[in-house]
Amino acid sequence: MYNRRKFLKISAAGASLAALSKYTPASAANLSLAPTLPIVISTWDFGIVANKEAWKTLSAGGRALDAVEAGVRIPEADMHNHTVGRAGYPDRDGHVTLDACIMDEFGNCGSVGAIEYIAHPISVARMVMEKTPHVMLVGDGATQFAVENGFKKEKLLTPESEKAWKEWLKTAQYSPVMNIENQQHRPGGKYNHDTIGMLAIDAKGNLSGACTTSGMAFKMHGRVGDSPIIGAGLYVDNEVGGATSTGVGEEVIRNVGSFLVVELMRQGYSPEEACKAAVERIIKKKPETAKKIQVGFLAINKKGEYGAYAIQQGFSFAVCNAQKQDLLIPGKSIYKG
Repeated sequence: MYNRRKFLKISAAGASLAALSKYTPASAANLSLAPTLPIVISTWDFGIVANKEAWKTLSAGGRALDAVEAGVRIPEADMHNHTVGRAGYPDRDGHVTLDACIMDEFGNCGSVGAIEYIAHPISVARMVMEKTPHVMLVGDGATQFAVENGFKKEKLLTPESEKAWKEWLKTAQYSPVMNIENQQHRPGGKYNHDTIGMLAIDAKGNLSGACTTSGMAFKMHGRVGDSPIIGAGLYVDNEVGGATSTGVGEEVIRNVGSFLVVELMRQGYSPEEACKAAVERIIKKKPETAKKIQVGFLAINKKGEYGAYAIQQGFSFAVCNAQKQDLLIPGKSIYKG
């Protein structure tokens, strides 16, 4: 008999389906490549070479965790990159301090913040994850841990970075540069960028992610952004997907941005829709601030569908899978001017 209880049950189910239909995973028309595994994606155009390094592991059937660590070590070692790794610009006191985090398919994670004298913070972050009961080590303690575990201690302030710092000291005005990648040319026509965040799914369907940066140039000594903070600069859930961020870390931290993106995907949002919603939340909370800064999110779901969104134009991300190894995609944005 068709009673009121049965009617309400059917109505509720219909409403749930209707809600999900708005946020179904992105169709092939909305993707630059149809989903295929394994796959690795990362922020900015230097993500192309980073992805290719990660692909060596993925294409051989290796683990996503090994792939993302190997991948982001490439920009960390790039002597022309002044926002990631050993050639990063220093803080206002002349210290090169680096941040990084890593997360695997089991929910294990490790990070380092404001570490000095170590060229590859991502590998120290992985060691924190695998060799300690902790998630995060910072400052002198992180450096001590790295040295005790075989990492080489070295001066990271390069002549080029030191020259830029001394030039900045003439005015000592601090204002984050929006889309720095479009304003600082590198030799060979390349550009200087921002944080690299990388997400990968291996042949077994398992996810891992990595994020590494030297932070904002000429920041206050001791400043740590979103990049080493699990849930802000990076978050991975092997049942759902992963997300990473780039740009002004303070606003990402305030909104726990990458965790938010993953949770939205859990609710049925496509990666692009989830990234856009996270960006919109930042703008809603601080509309005047958002007009002056850049924040971008990049995400991938369990199926291998990916997407990105940013506050301002200029953000791009790289994709690598069996179909194409050097794809660079312009990220969509809220503000177009």
